[in-house]
Order: sequence, then C-alpha cells, then structure tokens
Amino acid sequence: MTPVVSLRVVRNDSDTYGDGHYGEFARDMLAALASHPRGISPKYFYDAPGSALFDQICGLPEYYPTRTEIGILEANAKSIAGKMGPGAEIVEFGAGSLRKVRILLDAADTPARYLPIDISGEHMTQAAAVLGRDYPGLQVEPVVGDYTQALTVPPALPGTGRRIGFFPGSTVGNFTPDEAVRFLRMSARVLRGGALVLGADLVKDPAVLHAAYSDSQGVTAAFNLNLLARANRELAADFDLSKFAHSAFYNAPQCRIEMHLMSLEKQRVTVLGRRFELEEGETIHTENSNKFTIDSLRALAISAGFTPGPVWTDAHRLFSVHWLEAPKS
Repeated sequence: MTPVVSLRVVRNDSDTYGDGHYGEFARDMLAALASHPRGISPKYFYDAPGSALFDQICGLPEYYPTRTEIGILEANAKSIAGKMGPGAEIVEFGAGSLRKVRILLDAADTPARYLPIDISGEHMTQAAAVLGRDYPGLQVEPVVGDYTQALTVPPALPGTGRRIGFFPGSTVGNFTPDEAVRFLRMSARVLRGGALVLGADLVKDPAVLHAAYSDSQGVTAAFNLNLLARANRELAADFDLSKFAHSAFYNAPQCRIEMHLMSLEKQRVTVLGRRFELEEGETIHTENSNKFTIDSLRALAISAGFTPGPVWTDAHRLFSVHWLEAPKS
C-alpha cells in the first residue's frame, strides 16, 4: 500500500515569491535598475522555471560542484550520521529538489523530522511530497520562506535528538562576507546545541570555474536570463531577452565567480510602468559565487560562533563539506 503523506507547510513568505505575488521582487528589481552599478540578489533566480533550470545545471558535465559534493556525502555518510546521533531533526536551508538530503536520511539513525526551507514554495513542496512518500516514518514539514531574512522555524520536537542543519551546494558563497556571517549567526540560533553540515566550493584553476559557469549547452545562460523572463511574467516588464547576454567570469582578487546580464545595445526597458535606460555593455550583476580555502571557511564559521569539526573533501580538493558545532546558548 502506498503511504498517505500529510505535509504541514509553514509559510514565512508574506510576498509568496514563487506563487506570482511580487512585492519584494518588485522592490528589489526597481531598486536594481535605478542604481549604478546595477545588481540584484540571486535569490530571485529560483521561481519554478528557474529552479527547474538549476536542476538541469546540476547534471551538466562541466558543473562539477553537485556531483563532487554528492560523492563526498556518499563516501562519508556513515561518519556524518555518527556525529548526528539517533533521532535527529534535519533542517535544510535552501532545500530545492531535496536530492542531497536523501544521502543523510539513508545513513541516519531513525531521523525524527525533516524541515526543508526554500523560497520557491511550489517546487519544494512538490519535492517534499515525493520525499515523504519515500520515507513514510519521517515527519516532513516544509517551511516556505527566505532563510536570508527573519525566519520562523517550528520548535524542536520533544524527546528527539540533536537539530542538524544542512546547507549544501556552496550557497554560502552567494553571500557577501557580512551576509554570510549574519546567515551563520541565524542558523546557529536555530540549531542551538546541534550542528551544521555545510558544503563549500574551494579555490581552484580558473579554467575549471569558467567552464562550470558558462556551459557549452547554454543552460546557465538560460538560468541567468530567466531572471528577466520572470520580471516579464510577474512585473509587467518588457525585457527583450535577445538584447542581453550571459556573462560569467572569475574575479581572482576577490576569489569569486561573478554572473552578469550584459546589455548588447543601448535600450529602454519598462518595469511596472517605470522606464529605465541601459547603455550598450552595461550589466545587471546577478550573482557572486565566492570560493573558499578550508582555512577561510573555518575562520568564517568561528566568527559566527560555530566550532569547526571534521572537514571532508574529494581526492582533487575541488569541494569541501564541513561539520560545524553550534553553540549551546
């Protein structure tokens, strides 16, 4: 018999970004176009079409982070589960398609509850329903919201084990240093007395990075351009996507990949009735993806109150997974 899955969805998203309401997206897009230089948070990539495109990116041959991190998790799942202990609650920040957490769930000793958190509510809740059917003994409670902002997470279940955070994919690299510290301090409060399993991409040959963020099939370009397509769908915008190009490059002094949307000509665009002019060659900065050394990531964690534990890497040291103990108070 197929188990019946009942999901209790907790909503933190007053603007419900993935469901067509555009309050904060509108505010940030208008502010981005009015500023110089222009830039907007990468969190707006992840509406339903954007999330689907990112899932495609993760399977591309050039995009090493996903398969490398999965390999690290699979090779070290028993060690990670041993540190989690029995009856753990797993809180995943930026859960997406919920693929990687299955590795932890399969290795864990009777996990009690799984709390996936993501801004793309429709995409995540569909994935959570599938996961709930596959793990019928697990309480699955999606939290729809922006984990970079004020976040309400259900209190820990009585009588369960430690609360373990999971933040894979080197999403921490999308933050500025100050934003990363704020996120880690927030997660330390949510996980008080528990720990965080965090994936972090490492500094490496720029040629590997360039290939990963400018793939030969153009999927990353479509993912980047979807931000403008989303504005057309949700913000009554009139972006002509053929007049923009995807640009990604490694900024070596800053140890980060930068993604931009470059205007191919002088043009005028309208968003919610407001007009903006873009010069030829001008860009909208859509994402930073910071790369770390193991020591720099550990120092960042310490500055936010965590105590670093074991670090697991692949044989080529492309990627790292960190165990970070959260403070008890």
